[in-house]
Amino acid sequence: MAFDLAARLDLDSTSTRHELYLQRLANTRRFMSSLDVPVMLLRDPFNIRYITGASNMSVFNLCVPARYLLVFADGPTILFDYLGGEHLAADLPTVDEVRTAHGLSHVSSNGFLAAEVESMANEIAALVREQMGDISALAVDSIPFAAVDALRKKGFRISDADVPMSRTRRVKLPLEITYMREAVRRTVGAVQQMEAELRPGMTENEIWSIFIGALVAGHGEMVVTRLLESGPNTFPYFQECGTRVIQDGDLVCLDTDAMAFESCSVDFSRTFLAGDGPGRPEQRDLYRRAHEQLQHNVSLIGPGASFEEVARNAWVVPEEHRSSRYYCIGHGLGMIGEYPNLPFYTPGVPYPLDDAFEPGMVFCVESYIGSERSGQGVKLEDQLLITETGVEVMNDYPFEERLLAL
Repeated sequence: MAFDLAARLDLDSTSTRHELYLQRLANTRRFMSSLDVPVMLLRDPFNIRYITGASNMSVFNLCVPARYLLVFADGPTILFDYLGGEHLAADLPTVDEVRTAHGLSHVSSNGFLAAEVESMANEIAALVREQMGDISALAVDSIPFAAVDALRKKGFRISDADVPMSRTRRVKLPLEITYMREAVRRTVGAVQQMEAELRPGMTENEIWSIFIGALVAGHGEMVVTRLLESGPNTFPYFQECGTRVIQDGDLVCLDTDAMAFESCSVDFSRTFLAGDGPGRPEQRDLYRRAHEQLQHNVSLIGPGASFEEVARNAWVVPEEHRSSRYYCIGHGLGMIGEYPNLPFYTPGVPYPLDDAFEPGMVFCVESYIGSERSGQGVKLEDQLLITETGVEVMNDYPFEERLLAL
């Protein structure tokens, strides 16, 4: 399929969504086979969603291990769902069987953890024997240690499923990219609505709620952070939104961090200027530096560019901003922040990632320039699609002209 299918597909239709799920399942099995991973047991809701399309209380299941998936490279997919939620995946073509999950923590087992994890291990062992004849390797992701111990007692050799799943999810399928484009379009619309309603006198929470409301109205699922800051809360970074009242002339930073349409994440950042006046000189200086960093680092990225090459040639953050710079150059994106997390280059230290960009990867370039002297900071970020010939900025959201002006 070509990357420009949106005009020819009803992306909200069951048939198109099921086609996406089937392609992701096939992609997972392709990598499992190539990496010699015969079977995986997964509880990360995003891995389960990627492989099957099945969703059930994702945030709750991030915190409480009450749901998991057994997937064979050559065999069935068996979803163990939360008690009372077994019907939710009944019509998915990617799920061969749905069973009731055992609780894998003190909370989800109702206090009977030892008995529950033993029952789980017995059930998994029986299913693996039925499909494969014996028990050997089993890749798992964030399965609690009590459950892992129970599986080892049944004879499983446990490995880390993050490795095959990172490989599986790093290059997006053409249909995935079509869904990501639509997710970006809807998220951009939510940010536009928020920016249009931004006024001095509103609290950070009030302006952020406009973004959240518009995102959900467009069938967005969640925002995984609360990164909207204003005025003195813009420095240092990572202060989450609260009850502060936005003042005239404040910088207002937003990082979308949205799990948007059909589980596709959208991650770009912009910094706005509250009110109608011009930016102050120190604000314009910070903004121009953040913009320069972003544009420079985007220009380094393309098919075949090695991660180390990008890190070595990244924009040099001035000393006065270095202690508060963003912790990485950028990161991969899919259903959530994904591989790679690209660290800065440190002279004399071997670079940890021996890899390169390739077409179909989605990568977010981060920029934050903050000033301890002025107590302000500017956050910018673009979401890139790596193409055969270069990169495409997927979010295409305008910058604040009042802050770029000389």
